Amino acid sequence: MAETTDQQAGTRAGNYFISNYPPYSLWKPEFVRNALEALDRPPRAGNPLGLYVHIPFCRKRCHFCYFKVYTRRNSREIREYLDAVISELDIYLQHKFVGGRKLQFVYLGGGTPSALSTDQFSGFVTELKERLPWDVSQEITMECEPGTLSAKKVEVMRKHDITRLSLGVENFDDGILATNGRAHGAGEIHRAWSWIQEQRFPQVNIDLIAGMLGETEDNWQRCVAKAITMRPESVTIYQMEIPFNTTIFRQMKEEGKLTAPVADWPTKRRWVDHAFKELEKAGYEVVSSYTAVRRDAGVSFVYRDALWKGADLLSIGVSSFGHINGTHLQNEQNIEQYLARVEAGELPIYRAFSPNRKELMIRELILQFKLGHIRPAYFEGKFGVDIEGEFADQFGELKQNGHLLAGDEELVLSRDALLQVDSLLPAFFLPQHQQARYA
Repeated sequence: MAETTDQQAGTRAGNYFISNYPPYSLWKPEFVRNALEALDRPPRAGNPLGLYVHIPFCRKRCHFCYFKVYTRRNSREIREYLDAVISELDIYLQHKFVGGRKLQFVYLGGGTPSALSTDQFSGFVTELKERLPWDVSQEITMECEPGTLSAKKVEVMRKHDITRLSLGVENFDDGILATNGRAHGAGEIHRAWSWIQEQRFPQVNIDLIAGMLGETEDNWQRCVAKAITMRPESVTIYQMEIPFNTTIFRQMKEEGKLTAPVADWPTKRRWVDHAFKELEKAGYEVVSSYTAVRRDAGVSFVYRDALWKGADLLSIGVSSFGHINGTHLQNEQNIEQYLARVEAGELPIYRAFSPNRKELMIRELILQFKLGHIRPAYFEGKFGVDIEGEFADQFGELKQNGHLLAGDEELVLSRDALLQVDSLLPAFFLPQHQQARYA
């Protein structure tokens, strides 16, 4: 389960970052029938539809990476995979859940979507748009690794209507990048940034990670200062965690170590706090537990906000996670099994879970808590629940600890609470879920 207390201040193995509810460990193959039934129900009136596409290819596997990625795949294998993803989408489009809706948002994630060649990318997104047009989409995001970009590729991405580019910088120090298994170096960051700036994307986000292997106080401060000089529309900062399926955890296990050789949680929170304060001085506003947005940029996060309010997410590709008509689902986690099932004309869903109404309410509550504020009226209107009464003990403890401040229409987390929000959220889980392994 997620790390929850400062009694375990060192970074131990396990999932800290909470991205969904109920815990993934409760999603089971025997519930796939629920997902198939959800696909053949019309959508809830007014509920938006988004698309997530998983591109699992990378130049290298980072030592802290826990996503489904594959390295050293040739162009034929990549083409075979992209064709399968299009075929999977064709199968989905035979079901009722789309209901004539157009996509409100699109997210190309990975892996490394920018690892596709320019021709592969252009051909693939053209086929996607032919099936589910992007013409009214409010946001189209693409994750990029700096070393996979070229001037031509960035130009083609912009021509294909990418509105939000998320650049996985993580750190600006060559030594730290190499120690953590990153494929790119500082020089590639700077080259990529010049090409990106030329294309004038509506929003460019820079990712940083606080507490990578080898991170120091001085280097972290330099990284924050460098990110600020680049003036991206937003900066996202994750705190280093060590899930069980990472290279770092395997080494810890071999050496019999319980604590990872990275900064402890109080240090990582202090580093993120430093970053937030410096960003605020530079004209940014902290809008979630891990994101700051430049005040003059006028940008939003459609993907995040829609999903955290229960939007439908059609997810395609190996290991991808989706949410359709109130049911969670995940695809096959092995690329060979994924390809085989799609070739057989099947939807490659591996496991699923259908939350009840209370679990759906808790899901939205804990995810929206990451914004740093909660509007009780929203939950009263959507679920008919007085969350302050429903969770009186949890809110009472947060207030007693100085973590929660009462506003006129909102409950607001203190900065200290926001920096450790993932450790506070399990208190809102149902009792039977609090001791479950998260993933």
